[in-house]
Amino acid sequence: MEPGKGGPAGNPGKPEAGKRDPPHGVLAQLEVLEARDRREAVEQEEREQREERAALLESRARELRLRRDELREKLERLEKGGLGKAGMPPDPAHPNPRAVLEWRIRSLKALLQVFHLTGISGKLSKRGLCLTLSTSYEGSHLDSFHLELLLRPEVRIQRHSIPAFIPLEQLSRRFLATDLRRFLALLSQHLEGYSSRRFQADQLQERFSDWIQGTPQRNSLCNLLKFSYSLSRNSRTFPLRARLLYQDPLRSLPTEVTVSCSPDAPAALAATASEHSELFRRAALHRAFQTFAGTHGNP
Repeated sequence: MEPGKGGPAGNPGKPEAGKRDPPHGVLAQLEVLEARDRREAVEQEEREQREERAALLESRARELRLRRDELREKLERLEKGGLGKAGMPPDPAHPNPRAVLEWRIRSLKALLQVFHLTGISGKLSKRGLCLTLSTSYEGSHLDSFHLELLLRPEVRIQRHSIPAFIPLEQLSRRFLATDLRRFLALLSQHLEGYSSRRFQADQLQERFSDWIQGTPQRNSLCNLLKFSYSLSRNSRTFPLRARLLYQDPLRSLPTEVTVSCSPDAPAALAATASEHSELFRRAALHRAFQTFAGTHGNP
């Protein structure tokens, strides 16, 4: 082949100037568009599903609100019909005993929620209600008492661990069948009062035994306490005699206090007895002795 004739000059495998392979940029753009379309389709489907779920939830919420209003009206009718605070109808031949039982259960659940912060807890059983009444004083847990109530055919006590000197039977006769809320509240207050008085007497004997003569005299309910004590630790003389009476069984502080000394005691000692008597009325027993210890020397 003669020079200047034949194929074009240069590399025969190289494309001519101005001509290119199918552009890869266009394919990439198509892939991006396809991915965007798929993404938008997925988002559209998810949006439709969310809207459908929202519509279903709104419909369900309307149904629940209607049901709530119906139940509320039903409860109001039951209350107006004479179920009272304990959920008991005044007429023994009430036409709907199941509704009465359901109301009673709901009332008990509500009571448990109300009393939870006051130290009363419990759970419903197949036959009734099992309660735990816990007592505390100054942040210290003291005692727990148990009470099991049967709900059918009427509310009554099945078993318990309440001390015999707590007026459980009296409270039961007055309030159990007609006002369960008040029954539990009063019973809890009786137990709190007893446990707190016993706690104070125990603290006096355990922490200030060097200040008192022998063992303080107290009864089972701890509503009467007598002891003799000195004005300093490890003293061999106990010139002051205290008598604390707790006439209100729900209280932890005494209603009557007498602190006395011998008739021939110095006037200063008689004045001290008067001051101590006032302090015993205002402060817990062991707190009062802490004040004495700070005045006359630490125990």
